[in-house]
Amino acid sequence: MEARFLGIPELTDVPVVAVVVDVMRAYTVAAWAFARGAERVVLAESLEDALALKARHPAWVTLKDGSPAPGFDLVNSPALLRNTDLSGRTVVQKTTAGTVGALAVKDASLVLCASFVVAEATAGLLRERACERVTFVVTGEGGRAEEDLACAQYIARRAGGDAVDAGPYLRRAGASRSADELRQGVREGSTPEDVALCLELDRFSFAMAAAVEDSLMVLRQVTWTDSPSA
Repeated sequence: MEARFLGIPELTDVPVVAVVVDVMRAYTVAAWAFARGAERVVLAESLEDALALKARHPAWVTLKDGSPAPGFDLVNSPALLRNTDLSGRTVVQKTTAGTVGALAVKDASLVLCASFVVAEATAGLLRERACERVTFVVTGEGGRAEEDLACAQYIARRAGGDAVDAGPYLRRAGASRSADELRQGVREGSTPEDVALCLELDRFSFAMAAAVEDSLMVLRQVTWTDSPSA
């Protein structure tokens, strides 16, 4: 498998297959939302769009980066989300980097959204579909976020069939600027516990695929053949 690793600003063409990586925290949070029963996650283009969707669909659950705000039900924190019952609900998510990255490649034939908690499932789906060229979108810090790049490189190697020691990749992520900021409580709408949850390798056995549905970018769970739940 041929892999390239690009930041959002470096996307100049429409990839055939894109894996959008946001470890801390968008696609760790999305995975937890599915684990807590969410039916789908709608990736909003802006805070205003998220609020407009909430106005039209009051039962939908909205979440965002940063501190709590009127109209938003949750913040983008796995620790603060993981005890929330989302059974059958639609979640609307707007974040600084993760949702932006997915929307930037919405015209790709296959868009997967990933973090360490769904790493093996994502790699397994890429192997299963025999993807030859994959663009990994490193969403944080303009493509330089160490936690996202480490996760992307790990998934790429696993997708290529390599036996890989995850330890060095997880340590890189754990030493990243984002991890330090979460530990120090610098980022509003988060908790230091988020770091450990974002570094739980293969916590979930599903992958997550996004596609346009009725003009919305919608993320859903996807199982793969070798998944324990398949």
